[in-house]
Amino acid sequence: MVAFLPKVVEMPNCRVAVVAGCRTPFCKAGTALAGLSAVDLARTAVVELVHRANLDGDVVDEVYFGQVVPSPVVPNVAREVSLLPQFPRSVAAATVNRACASANQAIAFGHDQIRLRHARVVIAGGAESLSNLPILHSSRFADTLTRLSRTKGLLGRLKLVASIRPRDLVPVSPAIAEPSTGETMGQSAEKMAKLNDISREEQDQFALRSHRLADAGTQDGRLLAEIVPILVGGRGGLIVQDNGIRRDTDVEQMSKLEPVFDRRHGSVTAANSSPLTDGASAVLLMSEDAAQALGYVPLAFIKSYAVAALDPGDQLLQGPAYAIPRALDRAGIGWSELGLVEMHEAFASQVLSNIEAIESRRWSQERLGRSQPVGEVNWETLNVMGGSIAIGHPFGATGGRITLTLANEMKRRDIQFGLISVCAQGGMGFAMVLERS
Repeated sequence: MVAFLPKVVEMPNCRVAVVAGCRTPFCKAGTALAGLSAVDLARTAVVELVHRANLDGDVVDEVYFGQVVPSPVVPNVAREVSLLPQFPRSVAAATVNRACASANQAIAFGHDQIRLRHARVVIAGGAESLSNLPILHSSRFADTLTRLSRTKGLLGRLKLVASIRPRDLVPVSPAIAEPSTGETMGQSAEKMAKLNDISREEQDQFALRSHRLADAGTQDGRLLAEIVPILVGGRGGLIVQDNGIRRDTDVEQMSKLEPVFDRRHGSVTAANSSPLTDGASAVLLMSEDAAQALGYVPLAFIKSYAVAALDPGDQLLQGPAYAIPRALDRAGIGWSELGLVEMHEAFASQVLSNIEAIESRRWSQERLGRSQPVGEVNWETLNVMGGSIAIGHPFGATGGRITLTLANEMKRRDIQFGLISVCAQGGMGFAMVLERS
């Protein structure tokens, strides 16, 4: 592979190509990948990407990675990726956080830098190790430790130590909750199910669909082709696939699970929710002329993207319904022109609520000021290899997985337009349109 890039020629309509990508297996937190940090996972995905793409690291200009729950010890996972021996030390890097759309935002930042001609080759993705969440001290204990470090006399130190109470030692884990409302993501999903009349049966049927399609995608090798196998120590062995996909489950088994967030009247369960997951993903982006010069055939081009936000006290996870029409408008296409759609499955009720909004004329009139619905979902082209409910959801990495899956499947089916959507904490939504020439 020739690493030489010719002099930049001004191209006002410079297109940004998704050239290649790969990811680690997505494994439930506390299982196969628990011994690996987010940096380990991120580096594994990127090293494999470099090898698969036969990429000369010297041509990489920047690295962007998403992470939602960073380690206090390694707050910039992207920089640790860019310091791999495959790259020169001069490759700048930044870690971004747009909650569950963090990898999407990393890809969007890479897109923007290429469009601005500040870069020509960018690696973007995300990583999360939810097996290794940082454990915090209580504020009183942290204050005592700070004062202890500043106190010089032995008597003063002994008094401070004696003031510590057992309740001060209770650890505090990061909450998967909305800071402004205190509502967890699961409680939000439960609220959306009630407000939009999404039944337990509908949610379980959607979850079952996710598992069956993900199992089919694994069995025929399409999902396995995205994954870099990981050898873990002990009895872990070689991990070659996602471990949350249940090929033997059915609605009867799902119906036996108790609701998690409203035990008396709820319908959101562990079966129709995405599990906490470890994993990483990486995508190779290039300007169209750089891809041509280096001999790459793009999987797809980024046509447009959009973000949106709503009041977190409203339907927190309905951001995609607002972001999707913006992305479609910016792409200059309508919903009916989409050949494939990948919607992140945080919860079955969240996906079904967003679909209900997209298809509703009244919702579009009241919320978007449009006379017609955004579109009607074709279930034959939605999440054709399952989604996060089955595959798993490492917060910072999911967006990279979805982008790679969509681009690969667009190539297989020779689809012109495909859409990505992701809901995110803070009442935010992300959408991106991919195009194949």
